[in-house]
Amino acid sequence: MRLIGAHVSAAGGPHKAVERAAAIGCNCAQVFSGSPRSWRRKPIEELDIDKVARAREQHTVSPLVTHALYLINLASENQDLIDNSMQALSYDLAFDAKIGGAGVVVHLGSHQGRGWDTVQELVLRRVATLVEQAPPEASFLIENSAGQQGKLSTDLAEIRWMLDQLASPQVGWCFDTCHAFAAGYALGKPNGKTENGRGYAVDEIDRLGLWEELRCVHVNDSRDPFASGRDRHANINDGLIPPDDLVYFLNLQQIEKLPLILEVPGIDNDGPDAENVRRLRAHLEEG
Repeated sequence: MRLIGAHVSAAGGPHKAVERAAAIGCNCAQVFSGSPRSWRRKPIEELDIDKVARAREQHTVSPLVTHALYLINLASENQDLIDNSMQALSYDLAFDAKIGGAGVVVHLGSHQGRGWDTVQELVLRRVATLVEQAPPEASFLIENSAGQQGKLSTDLAEIRWMLDQLASPQVGWCFDTCHAFAAGYALGKPNGKTENGRGYAVDEIDRLGLWEELRCVHVNDSRDPFASGRDRHANINDGLIPPDDLVYFLNLQQIEKLPLILEVPGIDNDGPDAENVRRLRAHLEEG
């Protein structure tokens, strides 16, 4: 059985997120550890882990993935932002370990026009510090970006470099279909050259040897055209990613055991819903 999940609200506690995921037909889930609009978090010792374990067993929802705050920027020159980012990620890694999660998905941030070469060593040192101080059960997962406003990890080669330098089993990465499409990585079966793009995602992941460290896939359609550099998610089949390309990528043998997490707006703009789960499941059945 494929692992189909969604990013769902954890309001009321992570056990409620498990219930919400199950209610729309998911067997895994992704959550924020607290409000996505605030640095503040409840003390980690106040988490009711027994409730989480009972909910996961009752609803057969596993694994749970944590998504870090979008406020984070590990390449910033603002010391307050760096301090807040490090504290938030340290908390999320502890949260991941506490709930028996499958990793913390992180957008590393933006070089803000300074270029990857200028910030890569700084970012590396900060990630290395976080991983060294994290519980051994926690995992740090770098997510690819769409390319807007100098976002890091738009080029998959940057992720390969980070993984090589860190050389830790606690570090992996997460592939987002919308981000890849917007960054110019075609999701379909390789066939010649892509126009105005970076090539085919499958070819590039193969070339960089990234399959082994891939831990989860965010499944999102794109509101914007190929290689647009814009990160705007659409519901499955309602965006501009060719459905046949999405079917091809999602049915690759290399990802058949990985959690597939929806981060779509939802038919009623209330977030991932049963209809998007149905559409994703239909794509898997087509492959």
